[in-house]
Amino acid sequence: MGNLAGFDASTVEPTGAFEPLPVDWYPVIITESNRKPTKTGSGEYLELKLQVISGKYQNRTLFDRLNLKNSNEKAVQIAMGTLSAICRAVNVLKPQDSSQLHSKPLMAKVAVKKGDDNIERNEIKGYKPREVAASPASPAAQQTQLMQEAFEPQAAGPAKPPGW
Repeated sequence: MGNLAGFDASTVEPTGAFEPLPVDWYPVIITESNRKPTKTGSGEYLELKLQVISGKYQNRTLFDRLNLKNSNEKAVQIAMGTLSAICRAVNVLKPQDSSQLHSKPLMAKVAVKKGDDNIERNEIKGYKPREVAASPASPAAQQTQLMQEAFEPQAAGPAKPPGW
């Protein structure tokens, strides 16, 4: 038994059931990764824990598993392709350890899949680099733009004399 002395449920808002995230691309980071044996013990997978980093679902957790060693060659090919997409998305092309992929923003394509138990869960279907907002123009580029606008012909209407 665990001691719960001092806990008062009436002072804490209950946690609601988590519904799966809607199908979409989400900005995420990998927060944890562990290499684990498969249930049969004949293979290994890389388990990834991801966190949504912005938007309505910020701080939600997602999981992915990559079958790096498996008797099913197709599963290994899919896992290697997925790992390649992750590495390219975070610009770490030759990682020596999965921790090198942590805390680097990327986009994850999230789908919803119904499990054997008839419960809907999220499943990650792909990864891509995070889209970066265009950086503001340099001061020189801004000045050039202003100069071009200043010398463009004015739209419609007669020219007005200066108000000297």
